[in-house]
Amino acid sequence: MERIGETVRVHTDGVEIRLTVLADGILRIRAGFDGDFAEESYTLATTAWPDRLDDVLGEERTRVSPAPCELGEQGDVISVTGGNFRVEIDREPFRIRVRDDEGTVLHTDVVGLGYRQDANGRRIHTSEISRDDAFYGFGETTGPLNKAQKLITMSPKDALGYDPRETDPLYKHIPFYVKMNRRNRKAVGYFYHNTYDCDFDLGRERSNYWPPHSRYRTDGGDVDLFLIAGPGIREVLRRYTVLTGRPPLLPKYALGYLASSMYYSELDAGSDRAITEFIDIAREEGIPVDGFQLSSGYTTQDTEAGAKRCVFTWNERRFSDPEGFFSAMSERGITVSPNVKPGVLDVHPRLAEFTDADVFVTRSEDAVAVAGEGPATGAWWGGPGRFVDFTKPAAREAWRRWLTESVLSKGTTSVWNDNCEYDGIIDADSRVDFEGAGATVGRLRNVMSNLMCRVARDAVSDTAPDARPYIVCRSGHAGIQRYAQSWAGDNSTSWDSLRHNVATILGMGLSGFPHHGCDIGGFHGPAPDPELLVRWVQHGVFQPRFSIHSVNADNTVTEPWMYPAYTQHVRDAIRLRYRLFPYLYSLTARAAETGWPIMEPLVSAFQDDHGVDEVSEEFMLGDSLLVANVLEPGARTRTVRLPEGEVFYDAWTRRRYEGGQVAELPVDLGSIPLFLRGGGIVPVAENPLTSLTRDEVTDLRLICVPDHDGRFTLYEDDGLTRAHERGEFRETEIRMTAGTHVRLRLTRRGEYRSALERLLFDVVRPGRCPHRVLVDGREVPQQLHRGRFDAAESGWHYDIGLGSVLVKTPDHGGDLTVDISFEPVDMIGM
Repeated sequence: MERIGETVRVHTDGVEIRLTVLADGILRIRAGFDGDFAEESYTLATTAWPDRLDDVLGEERTRVSPAPCELGEQGDVISVTGGNFRVEIDREPFRIRVRDDEGTVLHTDVVGLGYRQDANGRRIHTSEISRDDAFYGFGETTGPLNKAQKLITMSPKDALGYDPRETDPLYKHIPFYVKMNRRNRKAVGYFYHNTYDCDFDLGRERSNYWPPHSRYRTDGGDVDLFLIAGPGIREVLRRYTVLTGRPPLLPKYALGYLASSMYYSELDAGSDRAITEFIDIAREEGIPVDGFQLSSGYTTQDTEAGAKRCVFTWNERRFSDPEGFFSAMSERGITVSPNVKPGVLDVHPRLAEFTDADVFVTRSEDAVAVAGEGPATGAWWGGPGRFVDFTKPAAREAWRRWLTESVLSKGTTSVWNDNCEYDGIIDADSRVDFEGAGATVGRLRNVMSNLMCRVARDAVSDTAPDARPYIVCRSGHAGIQRYAQSWAGDNSTSWDSLRHNVATILGMGLSGFPHHGCDIGGFHGPAPDPELLVRWVQHGVFQPRFSIHSVNADNTVTEPWMYPAYTQHVRDAIRLRYRLFPYLYSLTARAAETGWPIMEPLVSAFQDDHGVDEVSEEFMLGDSLLVANVLEPGARTRTVRLPEGEVFYDAWTRRRYEGGQVAELPVDLGSIPLFLRGGGIVPVAENPLTSLTRDEVTDLRLICVPDHDGRFTLYEDDGLTRAHERGEFRETEIRMTAGTHVRLRLTRRGEYRSALERLLFDVVRPGRCPHRVLVDGREVPQQLHRGRFDAAESGWHYDIGLGSVLVKTPDHGGDLTVDISFEPVDMIGM
């Protein structure tokens, strides 16, 4: 054992292992298989050491001082204590065990299997587990939320039409998970800081010679583990996103309906007119819409090999005037996100220009010996292609210039990066620049999407300095949340996809990535039948990213109005999403501050309830809404087991349910089962919104459920510019005190001038009419007649059918207090 500053070096008869407490609750255990312990990370947003890439990441990286630690020794056990950890290192046989500050074991190496390299050069770390352990996260995966006894592979692929239960891997490489012991209810995070392909065995393998164990195995690099203490899952996520970064506050239109279909950009001619007509039809149908994700057909060119997609070109038959198209869409309040791909076909008309700029991944030494120096070639859309090396500064600069000239200058501040998994390069020894140091694509292909998104973000900032960049990306490595919104790629059209994609989104939320979704209606396969389309939209309106996108195999186009007899159900669901905008936008602000999910699994929101550990289909939207969508065909009822220790109300009927009981709800095709949580506060738009880009919330309904005390922070800003970074935002802290006297106190902070003009408090209290209501200490009149109440500027009314006290008041922009007295009044005795 050797101590250098706050780092403890452990010398073994194998590799050296170094331990550093980065901060309270974050312990780094690094086994140096490569021997040099080089610090050169594209991933980390927070470090406690110099890193060769500090200048590359610039302001994205924060340097902190490591937490102090103390060494102790007792017999053959050495202890390292600090940062809420006690690390115990056994000398012989060698083993590392980690406890939290209460003495609970968080992690134990398996003796004899702890840190190894196999015959293929893969590095392996093996940990003891128990049958009580559940495993969540792992980025984007199929199957159930809990991955116990599963084998998870992280080697991103272009997984078109994947099986939503079994396909492995999908599009992301996020080697992070949360282990929760189902007995003591404590959680701990495992983040393996490594960019090579890897896999995780979560107790699937068994051997009588070893205790039950999990295994991490990677194709190269060090075993560089950041162990992250809880005990709450949310606390693990908060610390993990300190380490890898938190999402920016996306522009508000990113929460709107993002229309798309490959059909429109593949027309023989006139794609621009067809897309603007689609937007006009949506408005005629009363369906709000805010974005259009433009598929890559706009880049199709006639080449010697036929019609091929060629990045940074425009098909003039389809888009005769790109600038005019973007202008027409902007006039309609629509942000267009053009699809951009990092692969360049061998028949690309600008290939010579790209080659002269020397931007591509190059051949491996073995390939050079056969074919000479040159770009590495791999499988790509339409034939062989070359791939841009985003680890090369000159390539990033060239890409930034081409992106600006060919896409952004046409009139957009949004980019959709697609097909950036780099899985077409089969020779993993192909070379990349790695900021001048050189490395293999096998080591760094998984960070290419992050770097590509970073370049796109910076290019948008250059061309429109005050606009919020909006980047969408299909692939991503840990830290991708700093740059982009994402979705689970090219899903298939089926009820299975609708149902099992829920867990995929929830898993991303438990991996530090809150802005995720899945294509509504299914991307690949036949058209969804009417019931499937309706149910998918009804679920999709709660996804952080809501996009109906398809390339149907039967030549149909998935659109909201494709089944006229069912359009009203689709319309109602999308309008519900727009009504929920104040709540959703506030949750995105919370995610930017904490890294917490927007769609959150019940196991995270109710960690003390043993009954929710395996729940993959119901979820919380924020702290106040429990969503239980209908996910089965022909359903007439929806059964929901509600979390223990809580109180819930049906959001539509206001029927009360005790937590721990099973609620069975009758449903029809228009049903969206939704529950209000006791103590919850849900702000919704009372005035209709048809465009988040152009419309403002002027009338706000605050649904309050005072079974318990509660609080919520309503966040407001202009939603489009970066003025919020200069302090132009407003936070309204809403505190609710429950009891015979219900008090709602609104406290405002910030310089943003809100558009709010009127407030409607909807206080859920079935069967209990108050006898007095005060606003800022002044009694307001009761209106027994609903029509009179609706017409009044202020006052209160008890809606006996809804079971709510409704209180109206103008919003003058300052702090506000509402007091509602439910004291019993004996009129006869009086």
